[in-house]
Amino acid sequence: MTSAVLCLGIAILAGLLMTRLCKPLGLPAVTGYLVAGILIGPYCLGQAGIEGLGFVNIHYVESLSVICDVALGFIAFTIGNEFRIAQVKAIGKQAAIVSTAAAVLATILVGGGLVGLSFIMPNVVSLPVALIMGAIAAATAPAATLMVIKQYKAKGPVSTMLLPVVALDDAIGLVIFAVCFGAAKAVFTGHLNVLSLVLEPIIEIVASLVVGGLLGAGLSFVERFFHSRSKRLSLTVAFVLLGVAISALPKLEQYHNLFNIGGVHIGFSPLLLAMMMGTVFCNLCDFSEELMDRLDRWTGPLFALFFVISGAELELSIFTQWAVVLVGVAYIVLRCLGKHFGAYFSAKLTKCEPTITKYLGITLFPQAGVALGMVAVVTASTEFGGTPEGEIVRNLTLFSVMIYELVGPMMTKVALTKAGEINPEHRKSARGVIH
Repeated sequence: MTSAVLCLGIAILAGLLMTRLCKPLGLPAVTGYLVAGILIGPYCLGQAGIEGLGFVNIHYVESLSVICDVALGFIAFTIGNEFRIAQVKAIGKQAAIVSTAAAVLATILVGGGLVGLSFIMPNVVSLPVALIMGAIAAATAPAATLMVIKQYKAKGPVSTMLLPVVALDDAIGLVIFAVCFGAAKAVFTGHLNVLSLVLEPIIEIVASLVVGGLLGAGLSFVERFFHSRSKRLSLTVAFVLLGVAISALPKLEQYHNLFNIGGVHIGFSPLLLAMMMGTVFCNLCDFSEELMDRLDRWTGPLFALFFVISGAELELSIFTQWAVVLVGVAYIVLRCLGKHFGAYFSAKLTKCEPTITKYLGITLFPQAGVALGMVAVVTASTEFGGTPEGEIVRNLTLFSVMIYELVGPMMTKVALTKAGEINPEHRKSARGVIH
């Protein structure tokens, strides 16, 4: 217990110190947290085997997954607060088209490209692997994107469009993944379950939106009985934790049968559920903006810890596997092309502002939590669990996430700066004005 608490304290401290080193280089704080996680992780400092000083092994890091789940819940809840009715009316249609186009084109390019590689490297890439990786390519990381926007207080058309696009990307990615994963299982086993292929993604999205909406309405109603700012903040935290817990119930073995009806598994997307809760709450509660400001201050250390743990999870040993690196580079390039040109042409089609058309696609490059969640589904399945195909999917995703997480936030910052939405001059700090 003591070593775990010590390790968490060192993790936050290491992350904060690394952000100071990254600042003169113009790197976002997210990159500093991730690098700190790598340095104190099981593949660097953890090799010393001193408990409490670093993460001694990957199982130790995985045991902290509840922290990551909670952090993602708060991140999604914060993004949901961007979906205010006035904003949805203004850019809702454009955001839906752009996010769909970027996700679909990334899936097509990655899936098609890896199918081509399967003829050259059949021992590394198979058709099921190509289908699964194509689906994973649709996912985008909301956490890193939100942190960059908040750190630099980015404001403008690109920032305004970016958060709804990233949020919608989760729902679209879930549908694409369910369809492609079902097709991959059919190719792998020779048996196609049309019922689960069609119904499960629809049920998951609808169930997440309904439960999230009910929790958001409940939070807005109960908040009115409390007048203390600290109690309202505590209540908001409680509801987000409740949402995270509910979304995890179908994955627990003791409740698994309760969520299986007629051969169809009913699940929840934790990101969608929390985003919907935040959306309903911000539109029903007239003092939601004040509460979100207070919540931002409270969640700062939690988000820092989340990114440090994410960095510790990145397996450096993957770089020794040349085949994975080669295919991983192809995956990264094809996905980036899909995201960029999908956003570019759809933004142009929907008559978005020039800065959105030019720079939005670059901000969609980061990838992490949602993609790793999809990999967990693959490796836990009876078809791919423990198979070479499942291992390839895991390693390819881990490699690409490592690159995206280290480079993606910086590219997001550069894109927003070129779009004129980040002004590095005269930013305020606790000590005064930073020049």
